[in-house]
Formats: sequence, structure tokens, C-alpha cells
Amino acid sequence: MKREPRGSMQVANGKIAAEDMGRARDALSRVHDIFAATVIGQKDLYRALIVSLLAKGHVLLESVPGLAKTTAAVTLSDAISGSFSRIQCTPDLMPNDIVGTQIYTYETGKFSTQLGPVHANMVLLDEINRSSAKTQSAMLEAMQERQTSIGGTIYKLPDPFMVLATQNPVDEEGTYVLPEAQMDRFLLKEILTYPNPSDEVEILTRTAERAFGTSTAAPVSTADVLFLQDVAGRVYVDESIKAYIVAIINTTRGGGPRPIADLRRHVRVGASPRGSLALMRVGQALALTQGRNYVVPDDIKALRHAVLRHRIIRTYDALAADIPTEKIIDDVFAAVPTP
Repeated sequence: MKREPRGSMQVANGKIAAEDMGRARDALSRVHDIFAATVIGQKDLYRALIVSLLAKGHVLLESVPGLAKTTAAVTLSDAISGSFSRIQCTPDLMPNDIVGTQIYTYETGKFSTQLGPVHANMVLLDEINRSSAKTQSAMLEAMQERQTSIGGTIYKLPDPFMVLATQNPVDEEGTYVLPEAQMDRFLLKEILTYPNPSDEVEILTRTAERAFGTSTAAPVSTADVLFLQDVAGRVYVDESIKAYIVAIINTTRGGGPRPIADLRRHVRVGASPRGSLALMRVGQALALTQGRNYVVPDDIKALRHAVLRHRIIRTYDALAADIPTEKIIDDVFAAVPTP
């Protein structure tokens, strides 16, 4: 009996109709065109944002100022016809400043609820590590539960809802470092670098010509985003891919099919099952952006650093020897056989 190619087997098992894939491609193309018309270069930033949006996750961005993080967040919210809020984190920022509070009106003698800026489709938390631990916890709780509690009343956050948090790795004086357990709640941690010279020339040219935001593509609706999230969740993941993900995560803990001999010298805590879920969800979202209704191993590998760099805690020896987390991740992937 003739065996079917593995790719065709995966397509045949997909649960996404052809018309749904066509609608998804059209929506993703429009979002990309709007984004590319305003943000030059920064392909990694766009990929992290769109994948997190499709996977219903949140992004932690680490970079120096001036790399278009705010512009990217505003542009993406415009592209999906969503509301946008920007929260500048400071040491005196209180939880109520984010989630909202009750206000007493003397004229009526009653309390009214004022919702905080977290009640938006796209929320930019600028320099999250400058806010206090209590404020960080309130924000991360809202991210996880997708609701806030004000005066004993529960208020659902809008859907879709996504948080883009930033932190500056250079000026860390007077900051509150995010605990590892809280960083784990971010789907991705992306580290941005400077644009290449040709992209920077393009930025100067478009600024001089006032040619930013000239896309003719129509924004998608928030209903389209919910549709894309649903389609991404239905992208087929073969059992061999699931076993591959579990093997990777177990290898970060010192196990796996081919344990790394000296891993314990460099890794104090490996990735949790939340890391397994993140790899799968990111793989599904990435496959959809590539026009596929099934996940391949390269989808799992593509964003491995962004998915795992904040989920692996290094030992003191690794920190002293300046061994990057990215190298540990690469060693883990090299040790696990690709299906």
C-alpha cells in the first residue's frame, strides 16, 4: 500500500474549511499591509505581535527606547479597529490607576464606577519594571483572568484583549524586577535590536516625505480578530509534534529522550507545562500566518527563544560564566530529534 506524504496527512486531518483559510489569509494580509506602512523593518516585532494576538497571549518586549514599540502597538490596534490604552509605569502608580475605581458623587450621594485604562483591546504597559510589585500583580492578574474587580463587582475586559509590556534593560536603577513566576505569564519575551542601515534610511526618507501610514488596506474588525483566534486554535497539531514539544520541555528539566549531561550546572529551573502550551499555541498561530492549517517542526523552532527565554532560570554558575539563555535553548533543541 502506498503511503501518503506526511504533509498531505496533516492537511487531510485539518478541521478548517477552505473558505475560512481564505478569509484568514485576507485578514492577515490587510493587517500586515497597514502595519508595514507605518513601522519600517522590525519583522521580529511584527511576528511576535501578530502571533501573540492570534494565540490570545501577551508580549514582553525588552529594548532600548526609540525602537517603535509604542508606534507598533498603536498601529496594530488601528489595524484591528480596537481601542488602545497606554500606561506609563512609575513607582507611585497604584493598582486602582490601572483597573479603575469607584467615585463618590456628592450631588447624587451615590458611587459610580470609573473603569481604568486596562479596559481596552490593546494595552501598552510602558516600562512595567518601574511599577511596584503590588501594581505589577494587579496587572498580571487582569492579564490572566481577563477581568477586574472594582468595589466587589466583576468587570470583563474587552475581547480581544492583549497586553504589550516593555522594559528597558539599560537604565535599571530604581526598578522592580519582574519575578520569574510572573514573567511566565507572558506568551513571548522578544528582545528588539536596532534596525539595519537600509531600514533606518527608509525611516528618514518616509519621515521627510511624510509618507507614513499610506496603506490603502481597510482595517479588519474585532470580530475578524476573534475569527482568526478561533481558526488558529483549530490548526492541526499531529501527535508527533505534541510529543516533540513535550520532549523539548522535559529536556529543559534535565530529562527528555537525550538528556544533556551538564544541564543541571546551567539550569536551575526548567520550563513548566505552560511552556508546552505556549510552544503549541505559537506553532499554531505561526502556521496560520504562513497559510497552513497544520503545524510543522519549523513552526515550533521559529520562535523558540521568545517562548522559552523567560521560562528557564539559570544557575549562578551560568550567570557567572555569562552563558546566554538562548544558547541553552539551542542546545536543548539540538538534543531533541526532529520528527
